[in-house]
Amino acid sequence: MPPKVSRRAGAAARSQRASPDSGSAPPPAAPRLEIGEAEFVALCDALKVSDGVREKAWKTYESLSAVDGALAYNKKKKETWGVCIFIVAIDLDEMTFTFTELLKSINISICTFFQFLKELDVNMDTVSTKVDSTVSRLKKKYDVLLALYQKFERICGLIYLEQPSSEISAELSSVLVLKNYWITFLLAKGKVLQVEDDLVISFQLLLCVLDYFIKLSPPAMLKEPYKSAVTAVTVNGSARTPRRGQNRSTRTSKQTDTNTKVIEVLCKEHDCNLDEVKNVYFTSFIPFLNSIGIVTSNGLPEVEVLSKQYDELYLNNKDIDARLFLDHDETLQPDVIACSQLERTPIKTNSDEELNLILPQTPVRAAMNNIQQLIMILNSATDKPSDTLIVYFNNCTVNPTDSILRRVESLGHIFKKKFAEAVGQGCAEIGSQRYKLGVRLYYRVMESMLKSEEERLSVQNFSKLLNDNVFHTSLLACAVEVVMATYGRNASQSDGTSAETDLSFPWILSVFDLKAFDFYKVIESFIKAEPSLTREMIKHLERCEHRIMESLAWQSEHVKHNVSMQYIW
Repeated sequence: MPPKVSRRAGAAARSQRASPDSGSAPPPAAPRLEIGEAEFVALCDALKVSDGVREKAWKTYESLSAVDGALAYNKKKKETWGVCIFIVAIDLDEMTFTFTELLKSINISICTFFQFLKELDVNMDTVSTKVDSTVSRLKKKYDVLLALYQKFERICGLIYLEQPSSEISAELSSVLVLKNYWITFLLAKGKVLQVEDDLVISFQLLLCVLDYFIKLSPPAMLKEPYKSAVTAVTVNGSARTPRRGQNRSTRTSKQTDTNTKVIEVLCKEHDCNLDEVKNVYFTSFIPFLNSIGIVTSNGLPEVEVLSKQYDELYLNNKDIDARLFLDHDETLQPDVIACSQLERTPIKTNSDEELNLILPQTPVRAAMNNIQQLIMILNSATDKPSDTLIVYFNNCTVNPTDSILRRVESLGHIFKKKFAEAVGQGCAEIGSQRYKLGVRLYYRVMESMLKSEEERLSVQNFSKLLNDNVFHTSLLACAVEVVMATYGRNASQSDGTSAETDLSFPWILSVFDLKAFDFYKVIESFIKAEPSLTREMIKHLERCEHRIMESLAWQSEHVKHNVSMQYIW
């Protein structure tokens, strides 16, 4: 007889209950490996984890329990088991449950889970790089979703009347509308975006969803200025269809509504760049609508149909069920301390002046403000070299104009391709828009640098510098990095610091095939040449400097190159 698998006493007793008389019956299924206490076994069964995960998770728990000061873990057994199962399942690539299912099973909020995992890792080196990467992605996704949902609730409060007129169907309640809005947005975000922590594109996509539903809403439900905008759209010929007789009809016609009146109002009310939002609307949102085949009821997409499609995304990603925000589910409630930082009491700027209220900076508002500041700086700049730059180019022994323009165009194609690969193919034009802003900043900074050098050296011929490919690539990369960092501000960055995202530095170095030390050498001059850079952007570039000097510049293939290269300043 083959040896039995070693079990704990309780499990061994249960294994001996099977009848030895098998007769002609088929052989019994392999017994489930039951390790640990009964509640641990029940948790594993609920999460459908494999024997390998059970065994390793229990061993991890036993190791934690043996550590000095482990009393707290014994008091929080179920939470600790859940964390151990999570860690092992990721390490073994055997996730049989979603992150939300885990949180529900151990009755813990997402913020508490992350904090508890951090405490475990401090006391014992439990978390691998693989787990740390997964947790980081979940944190960023949660931060973005939380910020967007909070903003979404506030915006809907500004759009819809709390008690619309009695002529509105009871089925068109605000709760139903909100549910439609949010699940449609989650579905669009999941299908359009590959980078889940891009707060700006996500918010622009949310505005597109709002535009779509506002146009479907009866004007009697709406507050101003949205009521007037919808009325204007209806008068001019709207895509909004009558509600009577429309129950359970499938919308098969392509979405071709080009009226932008509502989206213009939304952008104005929420300080969002209209051109960028229209770009998202026509290149990403409309194709998304056409791809999913919306089934409508009472003029609105059916929640059940949308929810079923979102289920597929959620179960495939095995992460956060963001529909639970609608229920203010305990697992998704934010940390109280973090919230208190956002809900500060407004203050006076000067006691001798009128009361000047400084509103708390929510993540979305902060992101939009940073973008607006950058766009204002670049309003006077162009996508081509200025007349002043052309004079500098003409003064060179070898005129660099053609090579500069070719380089900008070539790197633009590469950037657009890489951006689309990282974010989503439907977002290629968004990448082009951001690159164009980077090009404007590149020419602006280059002109400022040359003026300073002319004053300092009393020369006008910068032929050697302006024909240096590495210099131009580095300067352009720095300008594009400023733009990317401005748009890439993470939802959790209340202090203005830059969190890591898929497009974070040093991503730009790989896109432009640029050595870190070459990028480093233009940073100081870049900051000096552009006095309008925000404090956050200066700090970001300084962090890039530090990171290069600490690690990137000293990779073996770069060391020899780094020591030999110097620019004229």
